[in-house]
Amino acid sequence: MQLADWIVLVSTIGVLVLYGLYKGRSQKDIHSFLLAGKQLPWYHVLLSVMATQASAITFLSVPGQAYTDGMRFLQFYFGLPLAMIVLCITFVPIFHKLKVFTAYEFLETRFDLKTRQFTSFLFLLQRGLSTGLSIYAPCIILSVILKVPVHYTTLAIGLLVIVYTVYGGTKAVSYTQLLQMIIIFSGLILAGYYSLKLLPQNIGMGTALHLAGDVGKMNLINFEFDWRDRYNIWSGIIGGFFLQLSYFGTDQSQVGRYLTAHSIKQSRMGLIINGILKIPMQFFILMLGVLVYVFYLFNQPPLLFNEKEISGKNKIVLSDPAYLQLKTSYETINNQKTLAATELAAAYNNNTTAVAEKKQTFLTLTHASDSIRKEAKQFLSSKKITEQNDGNYIFLSFVIAQLPTGLVGLLIAIIFLASMGSLASGLNSLASSTVIDFYKRNHKTELDAKHYLKASRISTLAWGLFCIAAALFASKMGNLVEAVNVLGSLFLWNHTGHFLVAFYVKKIKGDAVLVPAIITELFVITCWYFDVMAFLWLNVLGCLMVVALSWVGMMLKGKGKLV
Repeated sequence: MQLADWIVLVSTIGVLVLYGLYKGRSQKDIHSFLLAGKQLPWYHVLLSVMATQASAITFLSVPGQAYTDGMRFLQFYFGLPLAMIVLCITFVPIFHKLKVFTAYEFLETRFDLKTRQFTSFLFLLQRGLSTGLSIYAPCIILSVILKVPVHYTTLAIGLLVIVYTVYGGTKAVSYTQLLQMIIIFSGLILAGYYSLKLLPQNIGMGTALHLAGDVGKMNLINFEFDWRDRYNIWSGIIGGFFLQLSYFGTDQSQVGRYLTAHSIKQSRMGLIINGILKIPMQFFILMLGVLVYVFYLFNQPPLLFNEKEISGKNKIVLSDPAYLQLKTSYETINNQKTLAATELAAAYNNNTTAVAEKKQTFLTLTHASDSIRKEAKQFLSSKKITEQNDGNYIFLSFVIAQLPTGLVGLLIAIIFLASMGSLASGLNSLASSTVIDFYKRNHKTELDAKHYLKASRISTLAWGLFCIAAALFASKMGNLVEAVNVLGSLFLWNHTGHFLVAFYVKKIKGDAVLVPAIITELFVITCWYFDVMAFLWLNVLGCLMVVALSWVGMMLKGKGKLV
């Protein structure tokens, strides 16, 4: 990075942190620290919800996902608008009416303390691990830029955000997220403009999409039903609906964002507009990855985008004659592929009859290029190198190497800001659940406001350290955006099952949902471990199984067969 990039990066982050600390000053009790005094308007809710979900993982891994797997990941979000409607009808008014700090307080009122704390415990486990992944994403960037091991940058960034969150609380988080999303949207528009501008002069958007479509990158919608296929329209609408309902309706990191609104109407507006904007936003970010792929059709791509990380620990491996031979072959094939892509683009532009022939040559060379990349990854596996999270480095490598000075600093600042927003929300929600659902609930005597404020800050610090520890292992999780969603699919459906029973099956009371939830959790983890179905379907299976077993448990208990 150039000096101008560093100036943009440091000044952007510095202004944002100071702004957040200023807005979050004068915290007096947990009501202001955890809920910002319930004073925020709908647009704060909207941007805070979006910023919490759009972590650094979104801007690093999603373009890489499109580069390697095409646009089909967009189907993951097709259930989101439906989930927002259900939330606004059911969850939002109940949470506001009960004036809860956490979503799980309602479960004790409806069932019992054990159910509340079991559900809260699952949330703490899942959110703690997911927040650790959110820390790891920007650490990749700093590691590449500074050329230092990623665990050093993990410690540095984690501690920085802990200090910021411990001091400012929810109000600081919300106000900084408002500014973050404005900066993020501006930066993404500029990135899209320059990604297209960097293509050869005769390659317009239409031709670029043609070329991307030829190699399967424009696979937006897949109507084929397959349990084991992660992304198709059925898993997106049905499985995605249950996962998004779980995430926005029962995950405290999101519930805490719209509980800050000063009315039910403001919460609803924020969520509904989020449901409308989220899919176009993800489409645009995925399209960035497709344009990066097309760019590398006409420019030599690295054999592996994370070579710098690998060489930092295994220099001797990358100098192995076998690896160097693969690299030479890869460069030769890609030179030929560039020529084939150029000729195919010309055939498209001139609408000639040679399109079919040129396309076949292009596809053959693309397949050969992909095969060599696969061989390179297999070679690393044979050398016991497991950190092959190459997709997380694709967009970062492109930004640093190709975009103009100043914009590089801005885009890297955006990734940092996204990480800070998501991490701050995560830590704040972890502290909320810990203090409200466990510490305060189990404390025999009511203490003063300052005591619980101090407990919230200590809890934030403790969870921050836990998340840093989780981040140190994140490199082994592969593509980060998938890893986060897999974690959610292993636990969050349990919350949704509890809440659906609470809202719609009034006859089920007491601890009738606790044992079914534990049984189902073990069953879902087993299905995931043995790869029985794609992870999105785990949300449907788990949620419906909890409801069904709870109903059976109630019937048996009514007959005296279940105590």
